[in-house]
Amino acid sequence: MRWTPYISRVEMMVYVVAAIAAYFLGSIPTGYLVAKAKGVDIRAVGSGNIGATNVFRILGKGAGIFVLTADALKGFLACGLVANLAWQMFGPSADGSQGARLYVSIVAGICAILGHNYTCWLNFKGGKGIATSAGVLIALVPKAFLVALLVWLVVFFASRYVSLASIMAALILPFATWQLEGSPVLMLITTLMSALAIYKHRANIQRLRAGTENRIGGSKTKNSA
Repeated sequence: MRWTPYISRVEMMVYVVAAIAAYFLGSIPTGYLVAKAKGVDIRAVGSGNIGATNVFRILGKGAGIFVLTADALKGFLACGLVANLAWQMFGPSADGSQGARLYVSIVAGICAILGHNYTCWLNFKGGKGIATSAGVLIALVPKAFLVALLVWLVVFFASRYVSLASIMAALILPFATWQLEGSPVLMLITTLMSALAIYKHRANIQRLRAGTENRIGGSKTKNSA
């Protein structure tokens, strides 16, 4: 009996194309480009992070909201548009099974987050991936995302710490996924996403423990997140 691989060469092509395209979509350094257009190198001010929080602090609410929205769209479009185009162009059939297309979306979403966190355009130094992860979650696990968003809002308005709110939302996400989505695969993926988000906040965790982390609307300290 001849052994056949679980993933055909054609399907593997779909994954590779989706992964590469999603990475480059996610790697667009929105915060850096917006700040650069205003004559500011966002990497040299505030926390040095290119994400929406630092842009909000340095350039104001309008720029921050724009970067937040654009970064979230990168994740959402990677799971939807990029994954669908890859399947339509290279998939073994026009439709494909629901499970197969879900896996392509998962791969694309993860690669978009990695592109944002480790953008090739800035020496593989990017943001923390919270906004891009939110876009991925909206596409893959919308109900679990709403729970994580609620936790984020409660923690943020109680503490005024963006970093603490993001960490707590990341911690609750896998459990919300398990309860509301009932998919072991999606729970595993959200667990990995949460672990990456918390890892990217390791400097913030140190500042929170030391009491030197900045609050939104509070007084600024050096090396704020």
